[in-house]
Amino acid sequence: MLPGVTAERLAIAQVSPFAWEATNEVNEYVAQIAAELSRRGHRVVVIAPSNSNELVRDSRREIRAARDHPQALLERAQEEPLALGVGEVLPFAAGRRRASSLPMDVARTIEDALTAIPLDVVHVHEPFAPSASSAALRHSRALNVGSFHAPTERILSTQLARPLVELLFSRLDARTASFPATRDLVQRYFPGDYRVILPGAQPAKRRARSGPIEIVMVAEEERAALRLFLRALRAVPAEPEWRATVLSSRTLAAPATLRHDLIDRVRFIGVEHTESEVLASADIVVLASEGIRPTPGTLVRALAAGAVPVTSRLAPYDELLSEGEYGLEFEPGDAETLAAHLTSLIAEPELREARRASADPIRARLSWTRVTDEVEEVYTSLTARRHLADSSDPVRKRLASRPFIDVDLHMHTDHSYDCATPVEVLLAHARARGLGAIAVTDHNEVSGAHEARAKADGVKVIVAEEVKTAGQGEVIGLFIEEKIPRGMTLQETIAEIKRQGGLVYVPHPFDRLHSVPDYEHLLDVLDDVDAIEVFNPRVAIAEFNEEAVRFAAKYRIPAGAGSDAHVPQGLGSVRIRMRDFDGPDEFMAALRDADIVRNPASLLYVQALKFLQTKALPGPARRASRERRVRRATRKS
Repeated sequence: MLPGVTAERLAIAQVSPFAWEATNEVNEYVAQIAAELSRRGHRVVVIAPSNSNELVRDSRREIRAARDHPQALLERAQEEPLALGVGEVLPFAAGRRRASSLPMDVARTIEDALTAIPLDVVHVHEPFAPSASSAALRHSRALNVGSFHAPTERILSTQLARPLVELLFSRLDARTASFPATRDLVQRYFPGDYRVILPGAQPAKRRARSGPIEIVMVAEEERAALRLFLRALRAVPAEPEWRATVLSSRTLAAPATLRHDLIDRVRFIGVEHTESEVLASADIVVLASEGIRPTPGTLVRALAAGAVPVTSRLAPYDELLSEGEYGLEFEPGDAETLAAHLTSLIAEPELREARRASADPIRARLSWTRVTDEVEEVYTSLTARRHLADSSDPVRKRLASRPFIDVDLHMHTDHSYDCATPVEVLLAHARARGLGAIAVTDHNEVSGAHEARAKADGVKVIVAEEVKTAGQGEVIGLFIEEKIPRGMTLQETIAEIKRQGGLVYVPHPFDRLHSVPDYEHLLDVLDDVDAIEVFNPRVAIAEFNEEAVRFAAKYRIPAGAGSDAHVPQGLGSVRIRMRDFDGPDEFMAALRDADIVRNPASLLYVQALKFLQTKALPGPARRASRERRVRRATRKS
């Protein structure tokens, strides 16, 4: 195998919130790692807004074709990254008016792309709303990686409906930040585990030249930084000879207050010159931010170009300079110290060379190959957590000749505190609805399941329990025998299920109206989860079930379903059609090939019946009602 080529080829979408034609740090990052991932054998699709009608038109044609032939598109993407333009989008940006939502056709194009293309990883960059990245995160059915590059405090503080953004970010399976300061900033607003992956930079080919010392400032920081820079230049001696260049993407002119003797020494240039060509001729690069809008990406590129950085002492700069080891620093706003540093570097060639040489260790790390290595490690760690099923499993082969049965994996009897259904009534309704097997999952109790198994006639009963953990939601233990006490941690509860030889089944995992494990806790126990409930008709908001479907699919966890019936009328409203089984091993083998059949009863109807049977009637009336239902169920049997 060639160096840098991985054993598993992944299908990856890189999503930028910026128009693909725009030149910025995020698009550069996406383009560089997409090209390197493609070189390593991965299939890479770039999804981004575009101002090109032709690109958008061609992209939508590609997406339509992918519905019938997705692998053909991915094979093309293996040769080189395939760019898909989704239409014009106004991305998030500091100081720029933001749209309240994406255009409908753009959001639909993104959804169509992520539905049509079978992806392993969707990597979204700066996934703040509204943007192409946030839309991709919302519609992704793959493993999701979110990268945060250089958001400002202003962007984070003005994110509307932060709880909704947090909910969206909960779909991220891994998070990366370009700098430690970025990680610290984003963590304050959106807590999580962020891995720092320092961005790369194309090393600028330094120009051999003679003449004055070249000082460069890239004026993308706040205006105060430029004023400080110009004020410091006034105190720098004219000899040895030097020249300063101010590069800006905005149109800048020499300030009217610029001293006469500096007019010939300071030039202001704009977008007709690229940053790389300006940095290639720089001896010294100044970053003078006072903390409002630092630009650590510029510092990375300055170091890669071999220039000596002189920066204000801010965390984003200080971390990269290893507390002044790779450059010189001054306190924010201190023009005198900045002038002194510039004077020393101009007058002492040995000092410049020593500082340039000191940065060799970090300069060696600024390759895009290193960045791609680290990003690929994130992908590999995620894909390694996916559950794998052996298609040659002898148990699955043994089941091939078994008949199909319908199974309901989630229901309750009057042994649960919130249910009034007697065991006999439950069994009678199960037989009447043609169920071949049921899992009785009473809350924090197994006595109802044991009674059902003892009285079962023609229906297979799985003894189970829905256990309330200590603040981490509920989990079902299937094929257990002993009652598991409530109130233990999720990990302790799972360990007890496993000790009994049972299976760990997570019910209604993303239903915020139930007690559920949050995403983080679920990821912590992912390796121990045997199956996930992806459809529960009592879940009031369909998106919660859809989220469970996505989670099970991307981690390849077997999907289950159950009625969660608290009244007999809801029993079998959703069922699993699977091969008949005996014991947990055969059950899991059959579940991997099962189909979910939905015939949901009215949620309002069954909830009303539950209320009448458990809350509305007084105790004696409930007991009398129970006895009548048992007698009717016995006669029907």
